[in-house]
Amino acid sequence: MVDKKNDMGFFERYLTVWVGLCIGAGILLGVYAPEFAKTLDSMSINVNGAPIISIPIAVCLFFMMYPIMVKTDFAEVVKAGRSVKPLTLTLFVNWAIKPFTMYAIAYLFLGTLFQQLIGTDAVDLVKMPFGLDLAVGSHYGSGTVVMSEGVKMLSVPLWRSYLAGCILLGVAPCTAMVLVWGHLAKGNAGHTLVMVAINSLAMLLLYGMIGGFLLGVGQLPVPWQALLLSISLYVALPLVAGYFSRKWIISHKGLPWFEQKFLHALTPVTIIALLLTLILLFSFKGDVIIENPLTILWIAIPLALQTVLIFAGTYLAAKCWKFSYANAAPSALIGASNHFEVAIATAVMLFGLSSGAALATVVGVLIEVPLMLALVGFCKRTKNWFPNESIWEQERPSTDVQTKT
Repeated sequence: MVDKKNDMGFFERYLTVWVGLCIGAGILLGVYAPEFAKTLDSMSINVNGAPIISIPIAVCLFFMMYPIMVKTDFAEVVKAGRSVKPLTLTLFVNWAIKPFTMYAIAYLFLGTLFQQLIGTDAVDLVKMPFGLDLAVGSHYGSGTVVMSEGVKMLSVPLWRSYLAGCILLGVAPCTAMVLVWGHLAKGNAGHTLVMVAINSLAMLLLYGMIGGFLLGVGQLPVPWQALLLSISLYVALPLVAGYFSRKWIISHKGLPWFEQKFLHALTPVTIIALLLTLILLFSFKGDVIIENPLTILWIAIPLALQTVLIFAGTYLAAKCWKFSYANAAPSALIGASNHFEVAIATAVMLFGLSSGAALATVVGVLIEVPLMLALVGFCKRTKNWFPNESIWEQERPSTDVQTKT
């Protein structure tokens, strides 16, 4: 595919402006047209009573993902799968570093620096742990069993509930939106797609174990249905559609028409879908943002700091390891972003829909898109830090060169 570096579209050129306008429009929509926002928010696929997949957002995500998938040369995906160093770095950061730094940063801010602001006596009522039946007044961890509206609940310090939500975000690496971030950063689409596949498999093995350890509950229940639904709708569906439509169009219209006409027409689709997603996300939670601005801020600060630190550490490690920019950018962006659908599903399953943990995972959703877009911009501005091709790639045998479809 011919990539015109200077051919920046109207939406991408002024992306920062559009992001700000869309966030503002979303909040205003949620405040002044709450019924409309609630109607859209209610259009969801539920698992165990919890809204896991928002249908309007799923539609937007498909149109974000499809142009990326149809542009992907799948011969490059095979090549990326044999590039050991980027895969090793990404896996190490996602599973050996990120969950533990999230715990440490969130504990420092929520449990120490912001505890007075949140309220030392403020409590949250959360679900009783699975399979546990304790008498009212019994203590379990940092909580106390209480009766609320005829149901046994666990009363825990509010800041600990927020901490739990942050932990759930930290142990859920992104397996969908990162394709958009890698695409906008002009990264290696093959590497990003391979890492999405590997992280999806790793989550099945490590998510419950590491999350359970950090939360002190032994083994987290893995929300299999939410995980499989999100991967199927956000990754597999646009992947299959992109792969087969690419083959069909090239075979019937030829590669020049595909690159010059079809891809050109698709250029603004990802950005437009991303902006619509921003409006939807902030409209769904507009009332929460207006009613609890300081609470949102206390939770957002450690989440944002974690995102920036993980990104910076991975990006610098990629530079020291002499990655090409095309591999360095998606490696850093994958580590920085989170799989918020799985985090929200787990928070609702474990603690309840109205819990502080569930609110913290929602805050993660709200800050991720604008923050990740800022990091994408940073990547593009620092592209010259990296060689066009990494040193270790130059040493690979010439037989690894793949012919494009």
